[in-house]
Amino acid sequence: MTAKEDLLTIRQMCDAFDVTPRTLRFYEAKELIAPVRRGTSRLYTYRDRARLKLILRGKRFGFSLEDLRQLLDMYDRDGGAQEAQLRRTCEVARDRLTRMEQQRAELDEAIADLKEQLAWGEGALAAFRKAAE
Repeated sequence: MTAKEDLLTIRQMCDAFDVTPRTLRFYEAKELIAPVRRGTSRLYTYRDRARLKLILRGKRFGFSLEDLRQLLDMYDRDGGAQEAQLRRTCEVARDRLTRMEQQRAELDEAIADLKEQLAWGEGALAAFRKAAE
């Protein structure tokens, strides 16, 4: 059996990807991964491992599950044709990057405002202490 043919149990998948069984079952329920069933056991293929790796990476970047499903489905539908999938991935990634940069700008502004308010508050407290002496 080659590395591509090796099947992993749910525990092995959890250990390999640092996820919980609940997470794997959730992605299975959302039809993002489809383990092989042998009795009551779930066995994960190379394809499942590759898909889970992409799902986790996409989630880290903030992609929605629907975005991820569409991208993974494109790959399945096109029989592995990568140009359309890559083009769509770039579009989704570009949109997500724009949103993240906007969020960062808003966060930077909020941080600057909070620092300014904190400096004012600390200055006011120092003035109260000095007046009390």
